[in-house]
Amino acid sequence: MKIEITIPVFNEESSIDGKIRELSSYINETLQQLGEFKIIIADNGSTDGTKLKAEALKREMNGIEYLRLEKNGVGLALKSSWLQSNAEIIGYMDLDLATDLKYIRPALSELISLNADVVTGSRLKPGARVIGRSSVRSFTSKCFNKLLRIVFDTSFSDGMCGFKFLRRSKLESIISNGANSDGWFFATELLIISEVLRYKVYDLPVTWADDQKSKVNILKLSIEYIIKIIIFKIFIEKKRSISQYDRVKKSQ
Repeated sequence: MKIEITIPVFNEESSIDGKIRELSSYINETLQQLGEFKIIIADNGSTDGTKLKAEALKREMNGIEYLRLEKNGVGLALKSSWLQSNAEIIGYMDLDLATDLKYIRPALSELISLNADVVTGSRLKPGARVIGRSSVRSFTSKCFNKLLRIVFDTSFSDGMCGFKFLRRSKLESIISNGANSDGWFFATELLIISEVLRYKVYDLPVTWADDQKSKVNILKLSIEYIIKIIIFKIFIEKKRSISQYDRVKKSQ
């Protein structure tokens, strides 16, 4: 079985070498029996030395690929990588490897056994453990995930965790039905549309360590997230209305 893990990056020259080597070593030492792995470094138009370091890693190490994009956007990086993939299982992790690598195995096991179509890491489900996160960021995360459940009637507990895997065969239908943002909201759209399509979404509690060097602007992100939720809710309701109209027309 072919398995691809995409790592979106932007101006990460100081950490890319060490983190990619850490992930690759973990896969080679503990996960090889699960399948044939490939790590895709998806570069969102870095302007520092990220490109040079990524290309050097590709030349030196087996199972490393480099994908260069000239535009920013996590969603764009993931779609560009995943849509050209011929792997049976695709997924992504943040470069900081905030989610403990030991959770790759249970995530993949759910997909390999066909118990799940999509697996998403959760920092909020019972059994999860969060290390070093500020009270402000924890509170904000809980509020927005609560908002997702209210607005979209979702069952997953953490739409924003940067640890997701899915069966490649489900990707086109997820994207064509509305998960097509080029930005960070794509990861949340992916889960919402998966549930709309009644795919099996497995909520995996994980141990997650906060990146103390994170440059996330909580206020700016919060405003953007609320706007994205409103826009996506309008889109979903419009899509449902069109679908209901089509069904009525066909029945006449």
